[in-house]
Amino acid sequence: MSEAATYHNKAISVAKSNLGVKYRWGGISPSGFDCSGLIKYSFSKAGKTLPRTAAQMQQTGKRVSSSSLRAGDLLFYAPNRASRATHVAMYVGSGKVINSSSSKGVSYFYTNNSYWKPKFIGAKRI
Repeated sequence: MSEAATYHNKAISVAKSNLGVKYRWGGISPSGFDCSGLIKYSFSKAGKTLPRTAAQMQQTGKRVSSSSLRAGDLLFYAPNRASRATHVAMYVGSGKVINSSSSKGVSYFYTNNSYWKPKFIGAKRI
């Protein structure tokens, strides 16, 4: 297994271990996460430092198309398809995505979700 696959798997495993944690704006720990807080925390536990916000994370990594997503890729979302991301989530495979949302906390959704799909603006591989 490549180093990349190893830390992506670790980041996914950390995110999954926090399923059900409540949403907290500005939250960066298991006592409460916002969307970028969950991603930053999960990757930091896997040995990778990411910037704090979704918009900053959007500036890192390598752009990947939605048809070539791999587990651990970051997915970016914005209202009205604006260019700057206001939400970030992590692809876990088989069309499934993990994120922290204000309505559900740390939870899954699918890439074809009717709420998120129209807001998708791109993906990056870290």
